[in-house]
Amino acid sequence: MKPKLLTTLPGYTSRQFAGDAVAGVTVAMVALPLSIAIAIASGAAPAAGLVTAVVGGFLISALGGSRVQIGGPTGAFIVVVYGVIAKHGFDGLLLATLMAGVILLAAGALRAGRLIALIPEAVIEGFTLGIAIVIATSQIKDLFGLGGGALPADFLAKLAALWAARATFNPAALAIGVATIITIFAMRRWVPRIPGPVVAVALASAAVALFALPVDSVGSRYGALPAGLPWPHLPPVSPGAMLDLLPSALVIAFLAGVESLLSAVVADRMIGGAHRSNAELLAQGAANVAAPLFGGLPATGAIARTATNVRAGGRTPVAGIVHALIILAVMLLAAPLAGYLAMSALAGLLIVTAWSMSEPHRWPERLRASRADLALLLLTMTLTVLADLTVAIAIGTVCGTALRFLRFRLRAQ
Repeated sequence: MKPKLLTTLPGYTSRQFAGDAVAGVTVAMVALPLSIAIAIASGAAPAAGLVTAVVGGFLISALGGSRVQIGGPTGAFIVVVYGVIAKHGFDGLLLATLMAGVILLAAGALRAGRLIALIPEAVIEGFTLGIAIVIATSQIKDLFGLGGGALPADFLAKLAALWAARATFNPAALAIGVATIITIFAMRRWVPRIPGPVVAVALASAAVALFALPVDSVGSRYGALPAGLPWPHLPPVSPGAMLDLLPSALVIAFLAGVESLLSAVVADRMIGGAHRSNAELLAQGAANVAAPLFGGLPATGAIARTATNVRAGGRTPVAGIVHALIILAVMLLAAPLAGYLAMSALAGLLIVTAWSMSEPHRWPERLRASRADLALLLLTMTLTVLADLTVAIAIGTVCGTALRFLRFRLRAQ
């Protein structure tokens, strides 16, 4: 359970640091607007996303079991976080996240990292697709510049609220959002080495400011971002609140553990390495205990940012530490600039994120799977969208385990 940082530091060279530093800066530029967008989509203040990227990202890299893992807020948590805030308020989210951190620390200490293999792949893919659908739907309001209050957490009620607000459609907001999406995809194809999301959101937001377009920005809606981290403090704690929040804490812990370990597996394939799953769980636990103390969201390993880190030349946890420190430096020195980020541009960024989460290139493979596996995937996806992530994971895992047992019995006969 030794952190990878301690393994890689002996013999560390200035040349390695140069590669890690470039990768860290590159990932920070991608993570900064994405962290703000994820926080807003989750129903939290923009600063919460940046705090999570700094505190959670630093600890996941410093204590984790992967050489190149990048931690922070991720789209997978939007559904859960939005629901917890809607039901229990932001203080409830902070307490649930802290509890999830303790659960992850216990899981790491009990060496539960290998248990991810027990979760059927169809269930993981199903709730990932479901989350992608919910994320994309939640961004329609800002993409189209619709008015009205906050959207309800329930999917069908959200669709009804969006339809009711259709008369407030803002063509300028839609143009900025669509331009952001097109720019990101174009840069991915033609200049993949340049962080497209940063350029796209920056150009779109600059256009809004320069031409005084009637499009909401982070600053106009939420005010100025804080220039630094707040002082740590405990959220309100009571036995009753902890009992009410236990199901949410378990889901947060599950998602943080699964996504971080999946991201570590992907990173291993990219660099030919081998992560330490139990050290990774301990790092996730520490990050999710610390982040809410500073007012942050749940943190986990981010697959897309981890892949960006590898492609940019990151090869040790130093890159992830640099990424967290760069975001902190931006908060300290350039927080007012983040206020100019256009809300519809951030919505476009999250819609691209949701599309990437769905891995559309894998649909032919999914459709070739057995009928039982495809049905399990669709069941989990539907329950994630229409019911509740907790219900989806529980029912999907039970059905998947029963299916695995049935197959084993049939082969044994």
